[in-house]
Amino acid sequence: MDMDISLLQVGLLMVTGFAAGIINTLAGGGSNLTLPALMVMGMPAEVANATNRVGVVLQSVIGLLGFKKHGKLETDDTVPILIPSIIGGLLGAAAAAYAPSGWVKPLLLGTMLAMALIILVRPSIVAPEPGTLSRKVRDTPSSWWGLGLAGFYGGFVQAGVGFVLLAALAGTLRYDLVRANALKMLCTLVFTVVALVLFVAEGLVLWLPGLILAVGTMLGAHVAVKMAIKAKPETLKWFLFLMTLCGCIAAMLS
Repeated sequence: MDMDISLLQVGLLMVTGFAAGIINTLAGGGSNLTLPALMVMGMPAEVANATNRVGVVLQSVIGLLGFKKHGKLETDDTVPILIPSIIGGLLGAAAAAYAPSGWVKPLLLGTMLAMALIILVRPSIVAPEPGTLSRKVRDTPSSWWGLGLAGFYGGFVQAGVGFVLLAALAGTLRYDLVRANALKMLCTLVFTVVALVLFVAEGLVLWLPGLILAVGTMLGAHVAVKMAIKAKPETLKWFLFLMTLCGCIAAMLS
């Protein structure tokens, strides 16, 4: 598939991609910007959803490389983290194929509201105190359920999965927000590569707008990693809260 793109549309994709790259790297929900931008160009929803994954994949790669460069990507527990996430994602995708479409919006809104309440009432769940020791998956049975549920949500809805992954990684394994964001991007990369392969096989990806969008998301991710390394934990927590509220509003208006 291919399409003609004007200079105005190139600018729209670059700007929204840049903002989404920052939002997705530090919190989640950047697709609330990029999906409407793609659909404004005349793409059907399913094509926009597929094309959007090009930017998500490349942005995740840049983010991971940045976090690894600064020593913030935990690599000794990645396989145990990915296993329940992938299993949950496959089950969620299977459930989405049979579930009524009307379930998606309530689930998205409910998740965003729950996340906002958690940050307000018990912020230590998603933002552990500095100096808190992280845990291994093998020593934390509850993390299998948390990561599995996050994967299921990602496979079922996808939108806002970053928030759920952060809650699982920080809440059960006690990673600080910077390290949790790095591992979140790893999980997101794995989910999205699988989805992108399927979308490409179905011929739903428009590569030119997808790659233009990806340039913006990669620049945003590069900037966001530097912001995450320098920002105070309290600043990251409130940025996460603000993005969660934006996700609630987007879910209500969609």
